[in-house]
Order: sequence, then C-alpha cells, then structure tokens
Amino acid sequence: MGDLFQPTHLLVIGVIFLVLFGAKRLPELGKGLGEGLKGFKEGIKGVSEPTASTQVVQQSTAAAPPPPADPK
Repeated sequence: MGDLFQPTHLLVIGVIFLVLFGAKRLPELGKGLGEGLKGFKEGIKGVSEPTASTQVVQQSTAAAPPPPADPK
C-alpha cells in the first residue's frame, strides 16, 4: 500500500471536484475555505491571548450594581 497523496490521486480528486461543483464554483469554494481557515486561526489565537476589548467587557460586567429590591 503506497502513499495516500500521490500525484495521480490528487489529479483524480481534482477531476471529481471539477465535475461535482463546476469550474465557476471552485474559486468561490476556495475563497470561502481560505476565509474560514483565517477566521479559525484568529479565533484560536484569541482564545490563548485575550484582547483588551474582552478584558474591558469582563470588567464592565463585573462592576454592574445589583438590581433594586422589590418593595413589597
């Protein structure tokens, strides 16, 4: 059993994508995939390093006064 991604395998996969989606849709799919990966990387980076805007939101919600008591 050889390597999974040999040039002939990639060519067959490319032809299948071309038949399924058509030549006009492939650039749109590539652009959407690239934007999705970029957003995913930014999201992962944001999880590990909190930004200043998320720190401000956390501080402002922590300093909120309690709701007034019901005078019954």
